[in-house]
Amino acid sequence: MNRPRIAVPEIGQNVMNYKRALQAAGLDPVVISVQDEQLQNGVQQEYLDVREFRVQAYDGLLLPGGWDINPARYGQEDKGCLGVSDVLDDLQLSMLDAFVKAKKPVLGICRGHQLVNVYFGGTLIQHLPTYRMHARGADEQDRAHRSEAAAGSWLAELYSTSFMHNSSHHQAVDRLGEGLVIDAWCPDDGTVEAMHHEHLPVYCVQWHPERMCLKHERPDTENGLPVFRFFARLCAAKSQLPAESLCHLSDGLGL
Repeated sequence: MNRPRIAVPEIGQNVMNYKRALQAAGLDPVVISVQDEQLQNGVQQEYLDVREFRVQAYDGLLLPGGWDINPARYGQEDKGCLGVSDVLDDLQLSMLDAFVKAKKPVLGICRGHQLVNVYFGGTLIQHLPTYRMHARGADEQDRAHRSEAAAGSWLAELYSTSFMHNSSHHQAVDRLGEGLVIDAWCPDDGTVEAMHHEHLPVYCVQWHPERMCLKHERPDTENGLPVFRFFARLCAAKSQLPAESLCHLSDGLGL
Protein backbone atom coordinates (compact mmCIF):
# COMPACT_ATOMS: atom_id res chain seq x y z
CA MET A 1 0.00 0.00 0.00
CA ASN A 2 1.38 3.40 -0.99
CA ARG A 3 2.00 5.93 1.74
CA PRO A 4 0.11 9.23 1.46
CA ARG A 5 2.37 11.74 -0.27
CA ILE A 6 2.92 15.05 1.55
CA ALA A 7 4.22 18.28 0.02
CA VAL A 8 6.56 20.33 2.24
CA PRO A 9 7.29 23.76 0.67
CA GLU A 10 10.48 25.34 2.01
CA ILE A 11 13.47 27.44 0.96
CA GLY A 12 16.89 27.29 2.58
CA GLN A 13 15.91 25.49 5.79
CA ASN A 14 16.82 22.06 7.12
CA VAL A 15 13.48 20.26 7.28
CA MET A 16 14.79 16.82 8.24
CA ASN A 17 12.96 16.83 11.60
CA TYR A 18 9.65 17.34 9.80
CA LYS A 19 10.46 14.62 7.27
CA ARG A 20 11.39 12.12 9.99
CA ALA A 21 8.19 12.81 11.93
CA LEU A 22 6.05 12.49 8.80
CA GLN A 23 7.76 9.25 7.85
CA ALA A 24 7.31 7.87 11.37
CA ALA A 25 3.58 8.59 11.02
CA GLY A 26 3.42 6.57 7.80
CA LEU A 27 3.66 9.44 5.31
CA ASP A 28 5.92 10.12 2.32
CA PRO A 29 7.21 13.74 2.48
CA VAL A 30 8.47 15.57 -0.62
CA VAL A 31 10.21 18.94 -0.21
CA ILE A 32 9.08 21.52 -2.79
CA SER A 33 11.45 24.42 -3.41
CA VAL A 34 12.43 27.11 -5.91
CA GLN A 35 16.18 27.17 -5.48
CA ASP A 36 18.73 25.89 -7.99
CA GLU A 37 20.88 23.87 -5.60
CA GLN A 38 19.97 21.10 -3.19
CA LEU A 39 21.96 22.51 -0.28
CA GLN A 40 19.58 23.78 2.40
CA ASN A 41 21.04 25.31 5.53
CA GLY A 42 24.19 23.22 5.16
CA VAL A 43 22.27 19.97 4.69
CA GLN A 44 22.00 18.15 1.39
CA GLN A 45 18.32 17.49 0.72
CA GLU A 46 16.45 16.21 -2.27
CA TYR A 47 13.59 18.39 -3.45
CA LEU A 48 11.19 18.85 -6.33
CA ASP A 49 11.24 22.15 -8.21
CA VAL A 50 7.92 23.95 -7.71
CA ARG A 51 7.56 24.19 -11.50
CA GLU A 52 7.01 20.43 -11.52
CA PHE A 53 4.51 20.50 -8.65
CA ARG A 54 0.96 19.28 -9.30
CA VAL A 55 -1.48 19.23 -6.38
CA GLN A 56 -3.18 16.14 -7.79
CA ALA A 57 -0.04 14.11 -7.04
CA TYR A 58 -0.22 14.80 -3.27
CA ASP A 59 -2.49 13.78 -0.42
CA GLY A 60 -1.62 16.56 2.01
CA LEU A 61 0.41 19.72 2.67
CA LEU A 62 2.67 20.42 5.63
CA LEU A 63 3.60 24.08 6.21
CA PRO A 64 6.75 24.15 8.40
CA GLY A 65 8.18 26.80 10.69
CA GLY A 66 10.53 29.50 9.43
CA TRP A 67 10.80 33.23 8.74
CA ASP A 68 8.18 35.80 9.73
CA ILE A 69 5.48 36.50 7.16
CA ASN A 70 5.71 39.88 5.46
CA PRO A 71 3.11 42.09 7.25
CA ALA A 72 2.10 43.52 3.88
CA ARG A 73 0.35 40.18 3.35
CA TYR A 74 -2.14 41.16 6.05
CA GLY A 75 -2.26 44.89 5.37
CA GLN A 76 0.26 46.18 7.90
CA GLU A 77 3.67 47.83 7.95
CA ASP A 78 6.64 45.94 9.35
CA LYS A 79 6.84 46.96 13.01
CA GLY A 80 8.39 43.94 14.65
CA CYS A 81 9.50 41.22 12.23
CA LEU A 82 12.89 39.58 12.63
CA GLY A 83 13.21 38.61 8.98
CA VAL A 84 10.90 38.03 6.01
CA SER A 85 11.12 36.33 2.62
CA ASP A 86 8.66 37.30 -0.10
CA VAL A 87 9.77 34.34 -2.21
CA LEU A 88 8.95 31.94 0.61
CA ASP A 89 5.61 33.69 1.23
CA ASP A 90 4.75 33.36 -2.47
CA LEU A 91 5.70 29.68 -2.58
CA GLN A 92 3.80 28.63 0.53
CA LEU A 93 0.71 30.79 0.00
CA SER A 94 0.33 29.59 -3.60
CA MET A 95 0.62 25.96 -2.50
CA LEU A 96 -1.77 26.49 0.41
CA ASP A 97 -4.23 28.00 -2.04
CA ALA A 98 -3.95 24.94 -4.28
CA PHE A 99 -4.61 22.51 -1.41
CA VAL A 100 -7.50 24.55 0.00
CA LYS A 101 -9.16 24.68 -3.44
CA ALA A 102 -8.61 20.93 -3.82
CA LYS A 103 -10.03 20.38 -0.30
CA LYS A 104 -6.99 18.35 0.69
CA PRO A 105 -5.59 18.14 4.26
CA VAL A 106 -3.20 20.79 5.52
CA LEU A 107 -1.10 20.84 8.70
CA GLY A 108 0.55 24.14 9.66
CA ILE A 109 3.34 24.33 12.23
CA CYS A 110 4.53 27.60 13.86
CA ARG A 111 5.01 29.87 10.81
CA GLY A 112 2.62 27.51 9.04
CA HIS A 113 0.01 28.12 11.76
CA GLN A 114 0.36 31.87 11.23
CA LEU A 115 0.32 31.49 7.44
CA VAL A 116 -3.00 29.64 7.62
CA ASN A 117 -4.46 32.54 9.60
CA VAL A 118 -3.16 35.12 7.12
CA TYR A 119 -4.42 33.11 4.13
CA PHE A 120 -7.96 33.14 5.53
CA GLY A 121 -7.84 36.91 6.09
CA GLY A 122 -6.52 37.10 9.64
CA THR A 123 -3.74 39.23 11.10
CA LEU A 124 -0.75 38.64 13.35
CA ILE A 125 0.74 40.19 16.47
CA GLN A 126 4.14 41.16 15.08
CA HIS A 127 5.97 40.96 18.40
CA LEU A 128 4.33 39.52 21.49
CA PRO A 129 4.63 41.63 24.66
CA THR A 130 5.07 38.26 26.41
CA TYR A 131 7.51 36.90 23.81
CA ARG A 132 9.97 35.80 26.50
CA MET A 133 7.43 33.16 27.54
CA HIS A 134 7.27 31.78 23.99
CA ALA A 135 10.59 32.46 22.24
CA ARG A 136 13.74 30.39 22.52
CA GLY A 137 16.01 31.24 25.42
CA ALA A 138 19.62 32.46 25.35
CA ASP A 139 20.68 28.81 25.09
CA GLU A 140 18.74 28.54 21.77
CA GLN A 141 16.56 25.80 23.24
CA ASP A 142 12.78 25.69 22.89
CA ARG A 143 10.87 26.83 25.94
CA ALA A 144 8.00 24.76 27.34
CA HIS A 145 4.66 25.91 28.66
CA ARG A 146 1.13 24.66 29.24
CA SER A 147 -1.81 25.13 26.91
CA GLU A 148 -5.52 24.60 27.42
CA ALA A 149 -7.49 22.77 24.72
CA ALA A 150 -11.20 23.15 24.02
CA ALA A 151 -13.24 20.22 25.28
CA GLY A 152 -14.05 17.87 22.43
CA SER A 153 -11.37 19.34 20.15
CA TRP A 154 -8.95 17.17 18.20
CA LEU A 155 -6.14 18.18 20.59
CA ALA A 156 -8.15 17.34 23.69
CA GLU A 157 -8.69 13.89 22.16
CA LEU A 158 -4.97 13.51 21.37
CA TYR A 159 -3.72 14.76 24.74
CA SER A 160 -6.19 16.28 27.23
CA THR A 161 -7.70 19.68 27.94
CA SER A 162 -4.42 20.75 29.58
CA PHE A 163 -1.04 19.72 28.23
CA MET A 164 2.61 20.79 27.92
CA HIS A 165 4.38 21.55 24.65
CA ASN A 166 7.47 23.35 23.42
CA SER A 167 7.53 26.94 22.17
CA SER A 168 9.77 28.89 19.77
CA HIS A 169 8.07 31.99 18.37
CA HIS A 170 7.76 35.74 18.93
CA GLN A 171 4.66 36.38 16.79
CA ALA A 172 1.12 35.06 17.17
CA VAL A 173 -2.39 35.03 15.74
CA ASP A 174 -4.25 38.31 16.32
CA ARG A 175 -7.54 38.71 14.40
CA LEU A 176 -8.81 35.26 13.50
CA GLY A 177 -9.11 34.32 9.82
CA GLU A 178 -12.53 33.56 8.33
CA GLY A 179 -13.78 30.07 9.14
CA LEU A 180 -11.04 29.31 11.66
CA VAL A 181 -11.82 27.93 15.11
CA ILE A 182 -9.47 28.19 18.12
CA ASP A 183 -8.64 24.76 19.56
CA ALA A 184 -5.98 25.64 22.16
CA TRP A 185 -4.55 28.70 23.87
CA CYS A 186 -1.93 29.67 26.42
CA PRO A 187 -3.76 30.35 29.72
CA ASP A 188 -1.12 32.86 30.83
CA ASP A 189 -1.54 35.41 28.01
CA GLY A 190 -4.25 34.05 25.68
CA THR A 191 -1.91 33.30 22.76
CA VAL A 192 -3.71 31.17 20.17
CA GLU A 193 -1.83 27.86 20.13
CA ALA A 194 -3.92 25.77 17.72
CA MET A 195 -6.78 26.11 15.23
CA HIS A 196 -8.77 24.27 12.59
CA HIS A 197 -11.06 25.34 9.77
CA GLU A 198 -14.75 24.76 10.35
CA HIS A 199 -15.40 23.35 6.85
CA LEU A 200 -12.01 22.23 5.50
CA PRO A 201 -9.42 19.64 6.64
CA VAL A 202 -7.00 22.40 7.70
CA TYR A 203 -5.33 22.15 11.13
CA CYS A 204 -2.44 24.06 12.66
CA VAL A 205 -0.40 24.42 15.84
CA GLN A 206 1.87 27.22 17.04
CA TRP A 207 4.41 24.86 18.59
CA HIS A 208 6.85 22.34 17.06
CA PRO A 209 5.64 18.73 17.45
CA GLU A 210 8.53 17.55 15.24
CA ARG A 211 10.86 18.62 18.07
CA MET A 212 8.81 16.74 20.67
CA CYS A 213 9.18 13.23 19.27
CA LEU A 214 11.61 10.54 18.10
CA LYS A 215 15.18 11.56 19.00
CA HIS A 216 13.90 14.97 20.19
CA GLU A 217 11.34 13.57 22.63
CA ARG A 218 11.57 15.50 25.90
CA PRO A 219 10.38 14.78 29.45
CA ASP A 220 8.75 18.18 30.01
CA THR A 221 6.27 18.01 27.09
CA GLU A 222 3.87 15.59 25.49
CA ASN A 223 5.12 13.45 22.61
CA GLY A 224 4.53 15.32 19.34
CA LEU A 225 4.05 12.25 17.13
CA PRO A 226 0.25 11.97 17.73
CA VAL A 227 -0.18 15.28 15.83
CA PHE A 228 1.48 13.74 12.76
CA ARG A 229 -0.49 10.52 13.14
CA PHE A 230 -3.71 12.54 13.27
CA PHE A 231 -2.63 14.27 10.04
CA ALA A 232 -1.77 10.89 8.51
CA ARG A 233 -5.27 9.60 9.21
CA LEU A 234 -6.76 12.70 7.60
CA CYS A 235 -4.62 12.20 4.48
CA ALA A 236 -5.36 8.48 4.23
CA ALA A 237 -9.08 9.09 4.64
CA LYS A 238 -9.08 11.91 2.08
CA SER A 239 -7.48 9.69 -0.55
CA GLN A 240 -10.46 7.33 -0.27
CA LEU A 241 -13.35 9.81 0.11
CA PRO A 242 -15.10 12.16 -2.33
CA ALA A 243 -14.59 15.89 -1.85
CA GLU A 244 -18.10 16.42 -0.44
CA SER A 245 -17.23 14.17 2.54
CA LEU A 246 -14.28 16.29 3.65
CA CYS A 247 -16.17 18.55 6.01
CA HIS A 248 -16.99 15.55 8.21
CA LEU A 249 -13.63 13.77 8.13
CA SER A 250 -12.62 14.45 11.70
CA ASP A 251 -15.99 13.18 12.96
CA GLY A 252 -15.49 9.87 11.17
CA LEU A 253 -11.93 9.26 12.32
CA GLY A 254 -12.79 8.32 15.88
CA LEU A 255 -10.41 10.95 17.27
